[in-house]
Amino acid sequence: MSTSTTAVAVKKLECRYCQKAYSKAEHLTRHERSHTGVRPFACKECHRAFSRQDSLARHEKLHLRRDKKGYTGQQSVASTTPKSMGIPTLPTPEDYTDNSLYGEITGAQDLSDSGWMERQDMDHISFMDVTQNSDIDFPLIWPDSEELFQSLLTAEPTPQVAFGMLPLPPTSGRDIEQYQVDKEHKSTAGAIPIGGGYNAVNCASRMILNQSSNVAAEVEASSITSVFLDECLHMFFERFIPTFPILHRPTFVFRESSHALLLNAIAIGSLYIGPKNAVEKGEALWRLAHTALATSWQSMITNQGPHDAVKGLQLVLAALLGQIYAALSRNRALRTTSQIFHGLGFFWARHCAMFDTDRFSKADLPELDASHAEKDRSWRIWAAKEIQCRTLLAHYIMDGQIAQMSGDPTSTRHAANQLGLPSSDSAFAATNADEWLIEMQSHSETQVSFRCIFRHLFSPTDLMKQIQYRFTAFTLRVILEGLQSLVSDCEDIDGAVVGVPSRSDVRAALAKMYECITHNTSLSAEDAMETLLRWHSICLDAATDSALLCRQLCARYNVEQQVLGGGKSIRPGFDLLHWTRTDDARRALIHAITIQNIVEQLPRGRAHVIHMPSALFAAATVYSVFSLAGFSTIHMPLSIDWKDALFTEVDPCVILGQLSGSAATSETRRFVRGERLPPSGSFAASKNLPYELNSMQKLFRCLSSQWGVAHEMEQVIDQWISLSH
Repeated sequence: MSTSTTAVAVKKLECRYCQKAYSKAEHLTRHERSHTGVRPFACKECHRAFSRQDSLARHEKLHLRRDKKGYTGQQSVASTTPKSMGIPTLPTPEDYTDNSLYGEITGAQDLSDSGWMERQDMDHISFMDVTQNSDIDFPLIWPDSEELFQSLLTAEPTPQVAFGMLPLPPTSGRDIEQYQVDKEHKSTAGAIPIGGGYNAVNCASRMILNQSSNVAAEVEASSITSVFLDECLHMFFERFIPTFPILHRPTFVFRESSHALLLNAIAIGSLYIGPKNAVEKGEALWRLAHTALATSWQSMITNQGPHDAVKGLQLVLAALLGQIYAALSRNRALRTTSQIFHGLGFFWARHCAMFDTDRFSKADLPELDASHAEKDRSWRIWAAKEIQCRTLLAHYIMDGQIAQMSGDPTSTRHAANQLGLPSSDSAFAATNADEWLIEMQSHSETQVSFRCIFRHLFSPTDLMKQIQYRFTAFTLRVILEGLQSLVSDCEDIDGAVVGVPSRSDVRAALAKMYECITHNTSLSAEDAMETLLRWHSICLDAATDSALLCRQLCARYNVEQQVLGGGKSIRPGFDLLHWTRTDDARRALIHAITIQNIVEQLPRGRAHVIHMPSALFAAATVYSVFSLAGFSTIHMPLSIDWKDALFTEVDPCVILGQLSGSAATSETRRFVRGERLPPSGSFAASKNLPYELNSMQKLFRCLSSQWGVAHEMEQVIDQWISLSH
């Protein structure tokens, strides 16, 4: 009783403006500054004002660090402006030549600090509060992380849209009177229309201001430190880049990277570290980067790095990293944002003529005895072009996966991709110019486009074996996403789509891709398993639409899900029980079981590729349908011929004989046709689907610690499991 009374007595300090209670006077004081806009602490050198003493202390350290390096105080301030960060900065009304058209701006100060600060919980002392007066006693892996941290804290909260352009609605009686006077004195040519459209513009104006205001408060509320930024960027290169090689660490220069790019990379890196609040911090950084991309892309698209072949590369790269983070987030709003914005990367790339840039040729390679400076310069030019190529190809990969999750078509035609193949993994992994030059000279130059590869895949003759490409894992994933886009366009109940290969032709191309993957000696065991994981999930979709199957199952048992096109309609007359007795259902089941086996066999350090959640969820969907239909135990062939799993004798494909030399009575074909296999012995293995589904649920719980979307997938699976008991 006394404890409860004490708790109530402690929380007696209330804000005068919103009545929010605080336990400490200093917390209340800082909160009320979000309403008043008071910034009592000023820098002695540049006179920049801050609302908190610790923010000023960190800012002054930046002056000291700059002065030690020979910079002036004024230069240090200029380097931390929002414009240099890529965070929204806008001209003031005085910057316009005819300010009289817009009238007096009112209420801007009231909104400037309220957006982010009201979300702070001052009842809990953050890590930053504890360490605000201590210096870092160990070197950072990326020393510039401290400067990035300081620039986030010292950025001024300025809106992206000039309020003369988007006027604020009157908020008080005096403002209304002044607004009416201003309106009467305006000419008809300069008058701003009043009504629904005007109100919508005002709402947009306030929304933009709230979204982009007070960057420092958002960072402080999330307890983000320079150590956190440094650790996350390190994990981004150590854990994420090996599975998705798009950035070149040996030539990566922190200071030459835009803040939007850095923030998105750090947000992805936050998924690989342990603290529970890392997700909150990562989302805060992602929101800052997304606001910069959404509101400042006009200026970012004109930026060009010292070795970039075209402008806007970092914009397209930052958009890609933001897409990856959002698409696999636990936050539904972020996933929806990724689906809405996922075509912008292609648009920006085309606008910057990135698809028309010439690739680095072996003729451009320097001689082995060239000077170090010449070799280093060529290496960095090659790396910039390679990053550009891989960034565009990565957009194709994400385009396929986002389209699959949303249920919408892809934003571009993958089979028409005219880009060439990326360079070898060994050349991309070279740590210096000499190693790179040796690797480049030891490999033959391949002049082939992805469009040409797709033509060979669907050719009646097996040209793939004749060309004998040594595809990298990254190249294989781009090709597989192209096949996935064709699978989604294949014939449906309404018939085939004009110009799209038939389902049998796509299966034949998938069979060729299986040989490319399994016979590729340049792939590591982990790369081969990760690539086969995506191959099996596409083959599963070639047998049956896993997203449609999920929606049908959830609609049948009234289970809510927002993972795979939750807003899409179901197919009338689709009978789940009848489906389990079809050849395609048994094909899907074989691939589902193999997907689970691959995920369980992957090493712990490699069990986080971006296509793993969707593949595992498709497998769980197939398990659940069979389990709820009463199939508890399944007898599977001990070894599976995947060409036989893709085809049966009734498939009208002229190249079946070339694709499969197995007999028509193979165990795989017998299983696909629904024939009974011996219950024991060397011909069959038993699978208990309810048990396997429970085991798979544990995999999602492990996966959700990194890819948040797996958490929501696990919740859906949990409801399916409860229905089968």
